[in-house]
Amino acid sequence: MTNDSSSRITARLRDVISLAAPGSKLPSTRSLVTEFQASPVTVQKALQTLTAQGLIESRPGVGTFVRAVRSARPSDYGWQTAALRSPLAPLPAPSTTMRDVPNNTIAFHSGYPDRELLPERLVRAALTRAARGDAALSRPPAAGLPELQSWFAHELGATTPAGTTPPNPSDVVVLPGSQSGLSSIFRALAGRGQPLLMESPTYWGAILAAAQAGVRVVPIPSGPDGPDPAELARAFDESGARLFYAQPNYANPTGAQWAPGRGEEVLEVVRGKGAFLVEDDWAHDFGITSSPVPVASRDDTGHVVYLRSLTKSVSPAIRIAAVIARGPARERILADRAAESMYVSGLLQAAALDVVTQPGWQTHLRGLRHQLQSRRDLLVTSIREHAPQAHIEQVPKGGLNLWARLPDRTDLERLARDCADAGVIIAGGREWFPAEPAGTFIRLNYSGPNPGAFAQGARIIGQALDAS
Repeated sequence: MTNDSSSRITARLRDVISLAAPGSKLPSTRSLVTEFQASPVTVQKALQTLTAQGLIESRPGVGTFVRAVRSARPSDYGWQTAALRSPLAPLPAPSTTMRDVPNNTIAFHSGYPDRELLPERLVRAALTRAARGDAALSRPPAAGLPELQSWFAHELGATTPAGTTPPNPSDVVVLPGSQSGLSSIFRALAGRGQPLLMESPTYWGAILAAAQAGVRVVPIPSGPDGPDPAELARAFDESGARLFYAQPNYANPTGAQWAPGRGEEVLEVVRGKGAFLVEDDWAHDFGITSSPVPVASRDDTGHVVYLRSLTKSVSPAIRIAAVIARGPARERILADRAAESMYVSGLLQAAALDVVTQPGWQTHLRGLRHQLQSRRDLLVTSIREHAPQAHIEQVPKGGLNLWARLPDRTDLERLARDCADAGVIIAGGREWFPAEPAGTFIRLNYSGPNPGAFAQGARIIGQALDAS
């Protein structure tokens, strides 16, 4: 018999089932073979189809029965509203950057590099070796594997100028990704209800972490050259804050890198106020036409709390980062991390360490620099040609993103919807501002998949802007 015969049997049995009471027993397979003059295989295909559709169920050794269909009723979770009460701080909605999209779309929204930009061969080999080692079965120290602590300390120490004491491995706390590190830092060093100075615009995840920690965010305007030191000093004085979160190198979302000397000026302000600079060096491995020099490399007095992540440059599946802090600040952060997760997977730590200590890692980073430059330049050219209404104020020297300002009249929600309907996903700039946005912006990731479609994506953005 053919598949068409199986379909006819399925249809006829479906009619029988529709008239039968739930729990009724169907004839045996042998009886159905005789009734329909079909092969056992054809009958079984029909029964499998009905089972997959939830119309019948097979009970081994007993028979096949019409399944009892329960009518769905709305779930009532209203009691939870009273139990949970109002949140202490409203949390931002999930970021557009975390949205999953079909493969046939042009994705400018994601915050992660495309798979072809990752050291896939190194990652797979490292995971295999880690799974065979002791890390697969043992509990690592709370602060992290000593060898990985040493690597992070050495990385920062390599940029430390003469006369400044480099960090010790014992200053390092390994994290399960930088997002959890931000939450711990804000909780441990600021505390609920306390002020936190934050560049604006800034990383949406830092805004989320601040909301979860219950701190009061004070935005500090930051342009292509970084924040104004005088404005920063005034904000410290007026707010009473003792913590300033910033991204000096290749900021997300703008791609800005602080002007030469700005780090020293900010550090002087922070020291003068007896405060901390939380330096998020998330894009350390993504330099294109410049190399990042962390502000933390010029501080040995404990005023800079330094955050470095490997998640985006190694693999999103290996969520490993580290915070480098000195003195009591480090102990408070470690205590918060212990309460949150106790320790970070030794398997992932071992794999991350394996990747970054292979000779192929530096080779990969050199190639990555050229790949990012090609993608960045292609997207810049495409936007300027096909969507000139999206003004790119600064071509970033590193990072993963372009930041473009749109005409003030632009309806950003409509633009994003129109682009999505045409197969292009963009991220509106509103979520990168801790307070009211300073204008209408979009962030475009040039490290995403299919760079060959950048021109078409830019053309669609331009057409949507014309129609808005």
